[in-house]
Amino acid sequence: MTTAGIRLATLGLILAAGALVAQEQRVSSAWTPSTPQEQGKPRGYVEYQKFCSQCHGEGVGRPGTLALSDKYKGKKPALLEARKDLTPAIVKLFVRNGVSVMPFFRKTEISDKDLDAIAAYLSRDNRR
Repeated sequence: MTTAGIRLATLGLILAAGALVAQEQRVSSAWTPSTPQEQGKPRGYVEYQKFCSQCHGEGVGRPGTLALSDKYKGKKPALLEARKDLTPAIVKLFVRNGVSVMPFFRKTEISDKDLDAIAAYLSRDNRR
């Protein structure tokens, strides 16, 4: 293969990789469905519904709520929105690092600003 052919092939691979990255950025994850901005609701509530409620919401089939229910056995609420002992730091720690069966979430999945809003929302009733 000539030098020009190698350069052309390399350029083709670079363009194809760039197209794949661009396509990946446009596809939304099943874990982060679009949630319309809700009028009159705090940002943390909206982001919590968008990123967290699929696992930590109320109702049947919410693995995060079920796991916390099994762990706390009624000593603490299993529903995160009902907790009064959460701090912003602990919320951020669990989201960024994961815990038990909960996966970690990168900054490319949940931005720092979105996580700050979620942490503020979940710690709003903290009495400490």
